[in-house]
Amino acid sequence: MATFQDQLKTLAQLREGQRGKWDNITPEHAARLRVQNRFQTGLDIARYNARIMREDMAAYDGDTAKYTQSLGCWHGFIGQQKMISIKKHFGQTKGRYLYLSGWMIAALRSEFGPLPDQSMHEKTSVPSLIEELYTFLRQADSWELNHLFRDLEAAREAGDSARAAELEGKIDNFETHVVPIIADIDAGFGNAEATYLLAKKMIEAGACCLQIENQVSDEKQCGHQAGKVTVPHEDFIAKLNAVRYAFLELGVEDGVIVARTDSLGAGLTQKIAVSHAPGDLGDQYNAFLDGDEIASADDIANGDVVIKQDGKLVKVKRLASGLYQFKPNTGEDRVVLDCITSLQNGADLLWIETEKPHVGQIKGMVDRVREVCPDAKLVYNNSPSFNWTLNFRQQVFDAWEAEGRDVSAYDRADLMNAEYDATELGRQADEWTQNFQRDAAREAGIFHHLITLPTYHTAALSTDNLAKGYFGDEGMLAYVAGVQRREIREGIATVKHQDMAGSNIGDDHKEFFHGEAALKAGGKDNTMNQFG
Repeated sequence: MATFQDQLKTLAQLREGQRGKWDNITPEHAARLRVQNRFQTGLDIARYNARIMREDMAAYDGDTAKYTQSLGCWHGFIGQQKMISIKKHFGQTKGRYLYLSGWMIAALRSEFGPLPDQSMHEKTSVPSLIEELYTFLRQADSWELNHLFRDLEAAREAGDSARAAELEGKIDNFETHVVPIIADIDAGFGNAEATYLLAKKMIEAGACCLQIENQVSDEKQCGHQAGKVTVPHEDFIAKLNAVRYAFLELGVEDGVIVARTDSLGAGLTQKIAVSHAPGDLGDQYNAFLDGDEIASADDIANGDVVIKQDGKLVKVKRLASGLYQFKPNTGEDRVVLDCITSLQNGADLLWIETEKPHVGQIKGMVDRVREVCPDAKLVYNNSPSFNWTLNFRQQVFDAWEAEGRDVSAYDRADLMNAEYDATELGRQADEWTQNFQRDAAREAGIFHHLITLPTYHTAALSTDNLAKGYFGDEGMLAYVAGVQRREIREGIATVKHQDMAGSNIGDDHKEFFHGEAALKAGGKDNTMNQFG
């Protein structure tokens, strides 16, 4: 990217070429605007972030300690504040993304009101949220750079050339808040054509990475609820193709596709796969169908479906819904076949939806996939649908019991009880939880760890705490001590909410446009000055 001085020279030459017609335009102000708006379109963002993700994937292949992370968000402001916080605490955004959750769009962004995660919300709300997130992230760039430019002007006015040079260096080496978003396209919201059309809208809004699942689109269910129905591989491959074509059409040649399999918890399918020869992909899918061997046509009733399975005629189990049932205890085998098939047909990353956070379980499946696809990598849902405390305490309990340790002081069914918080088992479980992402990245091939719904829960928790105090005995102190005082002392930028919303940027623009006649909001009477 061109430096501020390069932009300044270019714009000065442009103004000179207008023979006085642009004399009201100050090249330095125009250069500031250019620097503060690095990305012109969503496709600029998608191409930039696709390269970032590819670099991060390659870095992880070389060192599994370089895994990446993200938090789910349902509003542009939430995504913006996450990235501002990350830059504040860690100095850089490298390896930190955002996740766009279909669950949160359904629950919080639909015009129908709160909905379950069943693809009933408006499909247009998905690209709209991507665009909103990037609007807020780009505004965060403008906000931070605007402060740097104000400091630069102050340094120049004070004659402090060393400080001015330092600030120009920070401006030229500014790290953007615009980071990759892994965006949930559910099961494609329809057939492959519908998937392609929606994928294009999402990419045009800035998405460099789309996550698609192998459930039936019109029966789509939350990954952590019952009733999931998968599709034959041929149908899913068509949707992978649709997403790839969308990326290629729009010039995002290194766009990333995450293929999600829900087969571990899905016991049903809507279709019997088409099979052309024994052992082909359709035949492998159908081999998992549950059924009863038949000896003759007399064993068949009206509406029964019969297939050839391992050389035998089998009447497959069909439910009243018309859906077909898989054999019990075949989930992991189906997951492995799904993953290999997806990677062999255009997917870049995998997502295995599990019922619990267990490194050994994930590793067992990934090891089998890597026998065929050695570079297989996962995106993993560190889901709030898991009871993390109970799961890890039970894992520690089981491990201790297997080692022959005395666990009589603990009730495995009641390990969520607060009385276990300060025990050795409780502390060990917390340590396992703390190390879960590191361990899973190293042992189970997880390149990216995300939490789908964190701000849904944090918003509810913080609101509950504020409401309890404010409407109770604490009154205004509940807000002052619990929110504002903490914002001030912890350096949270939103304490100056007018500035965060762009008032200082607007004041500077007024000066650009009106000159000395600018009527600005940030004078001595602005109460924002009370915050220093």
